[in-house]
Amino acid sequence: MNKYYFINKLDTNNINKQDKQTVIIYRNYSLNTTNEKLILKIKKYCKKKKIKFYLSNNIKLAIKLNLDGAYIPSFNRKLEHLSYSLKNNFEIIGSAHNLKEIRIKEKQNVNKIFLSSLFKKNKNFLGINKFRLLTKLTNKKIVVLGGITHKNIKKLLLLNQSDFAGISYFE
Repeated sequence: MNKYYFINKLDTNNINKQDKQTVIIYRNYSLNTTNEKLILKIKKYCKKKKIKFYLSNNIKLAIKLNLDGAYIPSFNRKLEHLSYSLKNNFEIIGSAHNLKEIRIKEKQNVNKIFLSSLFKKNKNFLGINKFRLLTKLTNKKIVVLGGITHKNIKKLLLLNQSDFAGISYFE
């Protein structure tokens, strides 16, 4: 089981609580610039804790800084990263909310698709039935995203899903 924890700042207390199956994904869309020093600081801390570290929405920088992987959000439809040279264990993951976005993530050649939102009742809410249907329309590994809590985590087993991502579950 892999768990993906989205962060927007370095909080060592929360990172210390994570196990080795947790992947930290740094995403901060509120900043207009990328803070390379902060990213390197998070990378160093995650490496010390033996936790994988991915960067959101900047594959080129993730490669340059020798991170473990990159996350492509659903709004990013670019394909330029397909021409980049990647090290063998570099993983690209991405999110989708519907079939059209799933097809885009397949074209982007992501290793896993984060499908949302399973439980969180927002504009992208899928619910269990629609979620199940969408997972059958791709051969990519699916990661559950959206509203996962300690109370509903066991429902993932009913969906034959063990990988999940979120923010509030980890805090």
